[in-house]
Amino acid sequence: MRKRSIKNTRVSTEVQRELSNIIRGGIKDPRVAPWTSVVTAEVAPDLKTCKAYISVLGDAHEQEETIKGLQSAEGYIRRELARTLNLRNTPEIRFVLDQSIEYGVNMSKKIDEVTKGLKSEGDADAE
Repeated sequence: MRKRSIKNTRVSTEVQRELSNIIRGGIKDPRVAPWTSVVTAEVAPDLKTCKAYISVLGDAHEQEETIKGLQSAEGYIRRELARTLNLRNTPEIRFVLDQSIEYGVNMSKKIDEVTKGLKSEGDADAE
């Protein structure tokens, strides 16, 4: 199966959806932050491995602890995936911290600061 095939895309989407459901409702580990989301899941073409990109709302310590908690619960998560998805092989999951949402929020704040500065200078010029 090719990496960009329709089947691989569908499997990746289903894995992402089920991972988010399991993380939201099934994990009782206190290290996992309540504002944890699965940004995307990339399943390998042979369906043996999966990279799950995780976004955590919080500071660096909370992000690190959430990844550790998810790695320790990997067996449970994989078992739940096997139970809910009808796949021949349940992929091994690697959790990767995704900083893109945090980066976007920071850039948006910086843009707002710059535009606010431009508006105040424009108001001073108008007077």
